[in-house]
Amino acid sequence: MNNKELVTLFADYCFSVLHYSPHTITAYRKDLEDFEHFLIREAFNDYTTVSPRVAKYYVSDLSSRVSARTVARHISTIRSFYHFLVREDMMDNHPFMDIKLPKVAKNLPKFVYPEEVESLFDSIDYSSDIGLRNGFLLETLYATGMRISELTQLKLRDVETLKRTILVHGKGQKDRLVPMSERLVKMYEEYVLGARKNLMKDKEHTTVFVNARGDALSIRGARYIVAQIMDESSTYLKVTPHTLRHTFASHLLSQGADLRSVQALLGHSSISSTQIYTEISKEDLKARYLEAHPRARKKK
Repeated sequence: MNNKELVTLFADYCFSVLHYSPHTITAYRKDLEDFEHFLIREAFNDYTTVSPRVAKYYVSDLSSRVSARTVARHISTIRSFYHFLVREDMMDNHPFMDIKLPKVAKNLPKFVYPEEVESLFDSIDYSSDIGLRNGFLLETLYATGMRISELTQLKLRDVETLKRTILVHGKGQKDRLVPMSERLVKMYEEYVLGARKNLMKDKEHTTVFVNARGDALSIRGARYIVAQIMDESSTYLKVTPHTLRHTFASHLLSQGADLRSVQALLGHSSISSTQIYTEISKEDLKARYLEAHPRARKKK
C-alpha cells in the first residue's frame, strides 16, 4: 500500500470513527504531506519504513523551519497517524512514540474587559435589520461562548426560548445545552420575528443566522461581521469571534463560576483545556489590583 492510500485510510478513520471535522482532516493531510516531502527529499520515501532515527531527524528539520508550537502540532498529527498504522497491523513499531518535542511557551488566550465589551454593543445601530442581526450575533457569541462554526450551524429547532436553552452541535458530533439569558431570549425573538424574516423575504431555510441576501450565514461571513463591528466601534480593540469565546470563559471564572461548569459550557472534552482560563482570571485580578489600589500604582 503506497503513502497516498495509507493517508486516505487514516483520513476515512478520522472522519467516520472519530468524527473529526473536514477542517481538521484537511490540516492532518497537510501535516502528513510535509512529512512525505521530507521523506522523499531525504530518500526515505515510504511511511512504513520510518525508524526512530528518521523521526528524530524530521523533528530537527521541522524545528529549523517553523515555531515550536507548529512542530508540536505536526508531530501530534504524525503520532496519531502511526498509532493508527500500528493498531491496523500495518507496522510493528511506532517510530514517533518516544520523540521529545521542543517546549512550547503557554500564551494566555486574549480576552477583553466587561466595559470594553459593552462599548462594542453600544456602537451598534439596532434600528436596521442588519444592525439587529449584528447585535444578536455578537450577543450570542459573548453570552454562550460557542465557536463560530457552531454558531453558523444553529437551526431554529435548536433554540428553546421557553426552556431558555440552545442545543449546540460541537466538535466530534458532541452536543451540549447552553443556557440563554433573558436578554438573549428577547434579542432572539426580535431578530427571528423581525430582521431575519425581512432579510429572508421569500427564501425558506431553518438556519438561524442569515446574510444580507437571506441565505445561511457562512463562517467567513460571521467573521466579517465581527470585524466590521470592530471597525465601526472606533476602538483600539482587536476582537475576533474566538476572542469572545475566551472572554466568555474568563468572565465566568472571574465571577466565581466553577471550572467544571465552564468546561461543560465550552464543550471541552478535557478539563486541562479549560484550566488555561484560570490563569487569565488571575492575571485579570492582578491587573485590576495594580490599576485600582492607591499603594500599588507606580510612582510617577
